[in-house]
Amino acid sequence: KSTKQKKHKATTNTMAKTPSKKSAKAPKKAVDGKKKKKRVETYATYIYRVLKQVHPDTGISKKGMSIMNSFINDIFERIALEASKLSRYSKKATLSSREIQTAVRLMLPGELSKHAVSEGTKAVTKFTSST
Repeated sequence: KSTKQKKHKATTNTMAKTPSKKSAKAPKKAVDGKKKKKRVETYATYIYRVLKQVHPDTGISKKGMSIMNSFINDIFERIALEASKLSRYSKKATLSSREIQTAVRLMLPGELSKHAVSEGTKAVTKFTSST
């Protein structure tokens, strides 16, 4: 076989298989026979609450809310990834508030980092005092 054929064979073996149509699950049905709507989790209510605390007379569009939601998901993912790396470096199986705090300090710039750490500390203190 030529090298071109060998390369082609190697790429065809590594392709991911798509699930067959038979294995796809049917949509869930509600009691009255209608299709049950799939729930989508967003930060929309929390974004709106914070917006109203900061600017009570200001609203936000659907697209603006979508952008903010994507932003929060992105930051969450980055911090979680960094915290998991820190946990792995120190050979610990548990992700504690200490790893999260260090990840926040590494990921966020200057003053934003300081505010985030103080708000996080305040939230953890409030939680531990309530339990």
